[in-house]
Amino acid sequence: TVREGRNNIRLKSMLKFFLILFLSRKSMTAFTEVFDAMRRVILCPNPYRDKGLAAAKAAEEILKSAGLSTVYCLPFKPENGEAQFGVPLRPLQQELRSSDLVVAFGGDGTILHLARAASMRGVPVLGVNLGSLGFMSDLEVSELSLLKNLSAGRYRREKRMMLDVSVLREGRTVYTGSALNDAVVTKGAMARVVRLQVNTGEDRLGIFSGDGVVVATPTGSTGYSLSAGGPIVEPTAQNFVISPICVHSVFSKSFVLSAAGTVTVAPAEQNRKQVYLSVDGGKAFALRQGDKVRICRSRYETELLRLTDKSIYEILRTKMTGGIGNEK
Repeated sequence: TVREGRNNIRLKSMLKFFLILFLSRKSMTAFTEVFDAMRRVILCPNPYRDKGLAAAKAAEEILKSAGLSTVYCLPFKPENGEAQFGVPLRPLQQELRSSDLVVAFGGDGTILHLARAASMRGVPVLGVNLGSLGFMSDLEVSELSLLKNLSAGRYRREKRMMLDVSVLREGRTVYTGSALNDAVVTKGAMARVVRLQVNTGEDRLGIFSGDGVVVATPTGSTGYSLSAGGPIVEPTAQNFVISPICVHSVFSKSFVLSAAGTVTVAPAEQNRKQVYLSVDGGKAFALRQGDKVRICRSRYETELLRLTDKSIYEILRTKMTGGIGNEK
């Protein structure tokens, strides 16, 4: 009957309402989940970004007022020594053994610099953006007041896949490194193409003639890989993103592969051009003919801490388009 039809519609509407309410509450609960309260925090400013350590000192006041202890460490040794900063500085590796969190003040490069050491100790990293983009950073300087939530354990944890990178030369390992963003095999300064063979396991993916190849994690998919035409991948996913750089071909697509296997990149036969490997933008390692760059998923993961509810899509809309298309 008509009455029964209306009742069914009302019942479906009510069920839909409660389902939406449940999912909304579940989403809110996921963000406000209470973890163990932080007790000891490493303040790790990039001294070239955080002039006079102003942001780190402001964070120190907030954290101390919330009952947390703090210690200063630098991500690298600065020019002109450490006495210029006017605060006691401790060795990072030593402090990681007894700390709950590293707060990195700088750009994404500062977090990349800290990722290996922090991940090996299982210490999460919270980024405060002082750079230009800061995809991995959760806080801007104007949001430092949120640091007080650490004492109540109100934060989220995000695990990010990392890469183990090694170079095999005549059966010996001559280089090892780890990456949160990417491993890049590229040509030297001369404007000539290089030929690189890329394998996945025992299968050949292809031989690419161009400026090089980027093998990125999902976190690194918004970096050099994106500039090379690669796709944006959900940062908590487990994938390899392989993007040829300026490849001399009409078929220059990127590949998104399972991270369960191994990727090998090697100069192709009869390649006489100089080829280099760079891991997370670090110092270039010169490759020889016959060398093989072996890339696999690391057993270590970088854990990023979140105090806001910003999604990767909101960050991309804001930082990649200047807010264009971010209207609600």
